Amino acid sequence: MKRGVLIFWLIIIFLIVAGVGMSFFVRSSPGRLDTFAQCLKDKEAVFYGAFWCPHCQATKRMFGSSARLLPYVECSTPDGKTQLQVCKDKGVQSYPTWTFANSTTTLTGERTLQELSDASGCPLP
Repeated sequence: MKRGVLIFWLIIIFLIVAGVGMSFFVRSSPGRLDTFAQCLKDKEAVFYGAFWCPHCQATKRMFGSSARLLPYVECSTPDGKTQLQVCKDKGVQSYPTWTFANSTTTLTGERTLQELSDASGCPLP
């Protein structure tokens, strides 16, 4: 019985170590839109959103693993009831909202990659 318990725990430890190792491998591989997301950031585009906003979540999903590079600003307080001052100061009234440093263009709602490319000047891969 003791040998069976030892084998069980060794298997569990192996699975945990393998899972952690794989998570590092998966995160380190570049995303399909990494260059596009980085260009948006470099050109000072800003993506204002809220954690509870389904359209913001859809926008992040559109970028896949490259979403980690997006110039994202969270506008919601943790309780989801009010807006943070940084977003009030920028006049953000709906989510998602995209602003672009070199333009007076502001895009609201879910947008396509092509629309973001056109507004920012960042080429799509």
